Amino acid sequence: MRATKLQTPIAAGPRKAAALAALLLAGAAWGAEAQEAARAPGPAAAGSPALTEVARFGHQVTGVTAARDGRVFVNFPRWSEDAPVSVAEVKDGKAVAYPDAEWNSWRNARKDEVDPKNHFVCVQSVVADGQDRLWVVDAAAPAMGAVVKDGPKLVGIDLKTNRVIKTIPFDTSTVMQASYLNDVRIAPDGKTAYLTDSGAEGALIVVDLDSGKARRVLSGHASTMPDRSVTVTYDGKPLRRPDGRGVEFAADGIALSPDGKTLYWQAIKGKTLYSLPTEALTGWATAAVVPEMLTDTTLASKIVTVGENGPADGLLVARKDGRMYVTSPQDDSVKVRDLAGSAGGLTVLLRDARLRWPDTLSEGPDGTIYLTTSHIQDSADYRPDAPRSLPTELWSFRPGTPEATGSTAPSPAR
Repeated sequence: MRATKLQTPIAAGPRKAAALAALLLAGAAWGAEAQEAARAPGPAAAGSPALTEVARFGHQVTGVTAARDGRVFVNFPRWSEDAPVSVAEVKDGKAVAYPDAEWNSWRNARKDEVDPKNHFVCVQSVVADGQDRLWVVDAAAPAMGAVVKDGPKLVGIDLKTNRVIKTIPFDTSTVMQASYLNDVRIAPDGKTAYLTDSGAEGALIVVDLDSGKARRVLSGHASTMPDRSVTVTYDGKPLRRPDGRGVEFAADGIALSPDGKTLYWQAIKGKTLYSLPTEALTGWATAAVVPEMLTDTTLASKIVTVGENGPADGLLVARKDGRMYVTSPQDDSVKVRDLAGSAGGLTVLLRDARLRWPDTLSEGPDGTIYLTTSHIQDSADYRPDAPRSLPTELWSFRPGTPEATGSTAPSPAR
């Protein structure tokens, strides 16, 4: 039986001013300057694409994906608050619980009552594939803390029927107690999923979607772990929690070439973009023993150092132009890398003060790029006086075709 859909409001239309006023009043002690920065257009390079606000949320958003039919989905992890909705479709200025309210009914206070096997616990990302399925990554680690038993999973939803058609649970050999599943990419043929684990021991996870078998690879390898030489900063200062800890996320951003032959990833607390040929990651699910090519030693020898992005969160290789788009939280920007060019460096495509922690990217069927801003630097993890319910946004832009020159423009003075 399909439950009544649950809605979480987005300040829009005539309600926008009232909703924003309430948020500002509630967060007065938190500081008007952060809220103001989220609204004011920032400096933009000549020729930068226009940034359009698609939706404003009353909760912290991370993932976004656009399906082949143009529908847009987002997710809200349980970080500093017990989010009322985990996965939502953006409809008419509202985030509508998807696929229904029941899947979104798990709550921290009800963890002993609600089965984590068939409810969303702490969703980190959503990705629609070419087979009209929405894949939901449930890290099942509220507040990025202990993993809820039986909670980590990959959930497939048929976008034509809006029903869950596959749930792939992850056991402790794949997702450890200190794991935090982060992002996912699906092979063009719909048979393989690639995930990052940004927890205490970074890793890649390869999933055979037909059998549901999963394998953890490069666990603790230098390419999936934080880079100790890197300090994530904001406003020119190290971004730290009240207890002094900095940003420590391991393998996070992940991208797949349009032909499905190359997988890219990097750590947020890192600067280096890595890649592997996907043929080195497949073929094991039906083998009697683990193929030699899938051992960490062999895989490590196939890793390619693509270049330096600096600390980055979201990665996307666009179908439309084949370039890689990179979100850069330190300087409120989106950058672009010409993967086919000889220079191989980054160009700042878009910089705007409203992009407070640009997070996840997704490409719509018409080439529009969607982008979430998760405001991590404004959250209770880093600002003890921040509101629990953190206002965030969904943006879009239409990329032009400026050449990726390999040079990164300097950050504007703050």
